[in-house]
Amino acid sequence: MLLLVDHREGLLAPVHDGLSVIAHPIRVIASLPDQIGQIATEITTSRRELIQENRRLEDRQKLYQARLQRLDALEVENIRLRSLLDSSYELDRPVAIAEITAVDLDPFNHLIQINKGLRDSISIGQPVIDADGVIGQVETVSPFTATVRLISDPSHGIPVQVNRNGLRSVAFGTGRTDTLAITSLSNNASIEVGDLLVTSGLGGRFPAGYPVGKVRRVSIDEGQAFSAIEVEPLGGLGRVEEVLLIQERGERRE
Repeated sequence: MLLLVDHREGLLAPVHDGLSVIAHPIRVIASLPDQIGQIATEITTSRRELIQENRRLEDRQKLYQARLQRLDALEVENIRLRSLLDSSYELDRPVAIAEITAVDLDPFNHLIQINKGLRDSISIGQPVIDADGVIGQVETVSPFTATVRLISDPSHGIPVQVNRNGLRSVAFGTGRTDTLAITSLSNNASIEVGDLLVTSGLGGRFPAGYPVGKVRRVSIDEGQAFSAIEVEPLGGLGRVEEVLLIQERGERRE
């Protein structure tokens, strides 16, 4: 009867409302685990997606950094080759360009190996330079490679002259790639710090006029007859990657 009267007259509506108010917190508390689960799932999913996206971005950054480094290396190589080729255009003789394949810089032998040989018309004694100055000369030749003795080798001497006044001498290797020595000039010789030394052409191996180095120090000992002169080589001894081999006039340029 109560159900019938309530259905028709709505007499129990206040009771329903009261019960609904009382039951609402219970329903909220009962639904909390499900809501918390949904929120946790969303947070976990978002965090996983963020981690994955972060990893993708990191991988992409590493890839771009590697590409950028490669581009930097190519730019440096391009500049070096352009400098080398530009210097070859200024020469009055044909040249062959070679790459260095091995380096031997022990205290008693300063040698490098290049990837040109007899098949490229390379010969013993041929002068070798880079974009900045004289490097050395060819010592041995095989069909596909050649060995070059650097001017810094202790057993090597190169005839030079002071570009300022034509004063001639011989610069010897010291076993150090950053120093040559002149020991045959008297104390009153006209040579100064900063003087440019070039090949004199004496001896017939190196053509005249190629840069060799600059005078770094002149030491005069009144008790000695000759000055001790240190020369800084201009060529990139020990750090160059490509070299130029000066050929005789009429030889084919590679």
